[in-house]
Amino acid sequence: MNDIDGRTNMLVIRTTEGISFSMLLAGPAPRALAWAIDFACIIAGMTLLGILIGTLGLVSSDFAQALSMILYFSISIGYGIMAEWFWRGQTVGKRLLGLRVVDVQGFKLQFSQIVIRNLLRFFDSLPLFYLVGGAACILSGKAQRLGDFAANTVVIRIQKNADPDLDQLTAGKYNSLRERPHLAARLRQQVSPQEAGTALQALMRRNELNPEARIELFRDMADHFRAIVEFPEDATFGITDEQYVRNVVDILFQEKR
Repeated sequence: MNDIDGRTNMLVIRTTEGISFSMLLAGPAPRALAWAIDFACIIAGMTLLGILIGTLGLVSSDFAQALSMILYFSISIGYGIMAEWFWRGQTVGKRLLGLRVVDVQGFKLQFSQIVIRNLLRFFDSLPLFYLVGGAACILSGKAQRLGDFAANTVVIRIQKNADPDLDQLTAGKYNSLRERPHLAARLRQQVSPQEAGTALQALMRRNELNPEARIELFRDMADHFRAIVEFPEDATFGITDEQYVRNVVDILFQEKR
């Protein structure tokens, strides 16, 4: 479940195990600025294509105009879809302003969600300058435009936190997953920053849980990470689910160390 802390504009997600995670929501102003940067990128792409379209206009002006409209729609929608998919919820504008699209429940962002929110961008832009989308963001408790409502997503600010002190979790402990560097690299590539942060917070706050909830939480997390990248049995034999999650977190944050 999740709710909004109105004083800090934070989206608070509470798990069934009793752990709470918070994400700072992005308001209409930074989102509008990010969109302006993205719009400039789209116009730059259209300008380059305009050279080709201009030559076609010498043959048929109607065809050139129709092609220009089709290309603008394709580029404007395709740009958002491809950028948010490959950059895990970010476009050029969002990267520059420290914003990211995430699932409203904190789950991994799905490709279908990205497609839905970008296809509905046309309705959010009506009648001009995203008036519908801007009004929806202001009226929504989670600063969601229509595309976010349909895709079950929100846009958050990426918080600049100090690097975690992993020594208290991993110092002096052998990590068998490090013996498979190619699988470790794939794990870092496939796991989103939100998933890594959630696992780290769970480990840091594990002593706040009762024993039953602690076992259940780390069993679910371990199963989740095993489904992303499967390590061979000789690298995981004999370790508990909590140890497995700890080893995964060590892999995910080792570059920062």
